[in-house]
Amino acid sequence: MKRINALTIAGTDPSGGAGIQADLKTFSALEAYGCSVITALVAQNTRGVQSVYHIDPGFVAAQLESVFSDVRIDTTKIGMLAGTEIVETVAEQLARYQVRNVVLDTVMLAKSGDPLLSPSAVDTLRSRLLPQVSIITPNLPEAAALLAAPHAQNEKEMKEQGRALLAMGCEAVLIKGGHLQDNESPDWLFTRDGEQRFTAPRVNTRHTHGTGCTLSAALAALRPRHSSWADTVHEAKNWLTAALAQADTLEVGHGIGPVHHFHAWW
Repeated sequence: MKRINALTIAGTDPSGGAGIQADLKTFSALEAYGCSVITALVAQNTRGVQSVYHIDPGFVAAQLESVFSDVRIDTTKIGMLAGTEIVETVAEQLARYQVRNVVLDTVMLAKSGDPLLSPSAVDTLRSRLLPQVSIITPNLPEAAALLAAPHAQNEKEMKEQGRALLAMGCEAVLIKGGHLQDNESPDWLFTRDGEQRFTAPRVNTRHTHGTGCTLSAALAALRPRHSSWADTVHEAKNWLTAALAQADTLEVGHGIGPVHHFHAWW
C-alpha cells in the first residue's frame, strides 16, 4: 500500500497536546508521514494560552509552496489560521495546487476559552475557504459563530445548523455535540448523500486538551484509506475514544492534560 503523506497547517503548542504537535503525533500514530506549515507560534500549556505570535502571511505562503512544489500531499488538515490574511493565503495556495482531501478544523477558541481566530477572519473563512474544503469539523460554539446564530441546545438544532453549514459549499460537515449536557457525545455527519449520527459514551477524564485538533488530524490521516466520510469518521472516533480512555496514564501539566495519541504503541 502506498504510504500516505499528510500535511497540517496550524499553530503550535509547546506543551505538545494540541496544534501542530498533536497533528504530527496523530499522523504518526495512524501511519501517515507528516509534513507541517506553521501559521502562528502559540505560547500555551495545559492551563491556557499565554501569548500568540502571528507568522507573516508571506512566510506562510513560502512554507506552503515549499511543501506543495516538492512533496506529494495526499491529505491535509487545517487548524488555527489566526487572521484574515493567513486565511486568504491558505485559500489561494489550496486553489493554486488543487489540494484534495482537505479537513478544516474551524479553530476559533482554545479549550480554555482563549480566542484563536480574529473576528474579522470569520467572514473570509466562510467565503474563501469553506467552498474549497472536503469537510469541516465545528463544535457547537464554532458552528454558531460561522452561522452568526445562537448556540444549538439540542440535537434538533444541531442538525439544522449542520444542514445550513453544508449549504455554504463544503463537501461535508461533521458537527460535534460534545457541548451538549448528555451522557452521550453525539456527532452528526452531513454530506450530499445524506446524514448520519455517531455517538459514544463520554469518557470520564478531564484530560481533553487537543481533542478537536486530534480528531480532525485523524480524519485527514484516515480519509485516503476509505471510500466514504462515514467510514472515516467511524474509525477516527473509535481511535480518539481509546486515546481519551488512556489519557489519565500520562502525566503532562497541571491543567487540562492531553489525550494519549500513542495509546496503541506505548
